[in-house]
Amino acid sequence: MEITFLGHASLHIKIEEINLVVDPFISGNPKAEGIDLNSIEADYILVTHAHRDHILDIEAIVKNNPEAKLISNYEIIQWYDKKGIQGHPLNHGGKKNFDFGILKYVNAIHSSVFPDGSNGGNPGGFVISTTHDKTVYIAGDTALTMDMKLLPLMFDKIDLAILPIGDNFTMGYEDAALASDFVKCDKVLGYHYNTFPPITLNKEEVLNYFKNKGKELLLPKIGESIFI
Repeated sequence: MEITFLGHASLHIKIEEINLVVDPFISGNPKAEGIDLNSIEADYILVTHAHRDHILDIEAIVKNNPEAKLISNYEIIQWYDKKGIQGHPLNHGGKKNFDFGILKYVNAIHSSVFPDGSNGGNPGGFVISTTHDKTVYIAGDTALTMDMKLLPLMFDKIDLAILPIGDNFTMGYEDAALASDFVKCDKVLGYHYNTFPPITLNKEEVLNYFKNKGKELLLPKIGESIFI
């Protein structure tokens, strides 16, 4: 599995020949100006919630990938269905087997509303379990929640936890370290930080914080990939 950081909370995940895009917010992020939006390949677009900084480039990606399928909660899928974008709805606790593996929609504590004020339903996160026994938890925008402790009861092992660390709008890095304890995964990819002034942090400080707790924190540069 190849995971490429596209800036903010946006990811490109390649599982064999299948391309997943998560929460695309690229054209509105000056820090992601090196990412060519038009070259992004997508078979699926996973959306955690309806805020602008997670959905901005869905329509542009679908225009370039007309067969791409949106996966999110029921309200988000219905909103985009009116725009002619096909999707598959999940709701909290539900899972479905796709050609890239099993995808489960899990709880997150946040808000969710479209830029036009429409209801975005309840926010969530995703757990991807691939056919090659790799499991990745994508928390989405969330506070620390005791629900995270349920994940190790559902999955034998989480190989990577992708967690927001920027504070202010989501949990900060201290809570993210606790979240990694809750999900029993000491390998963390941090995101949702340093995009806007309220979520600015000191990378070196955060890396040392995780290191001192015996955890591996990955903070890839925009456009950089990791492999699990």
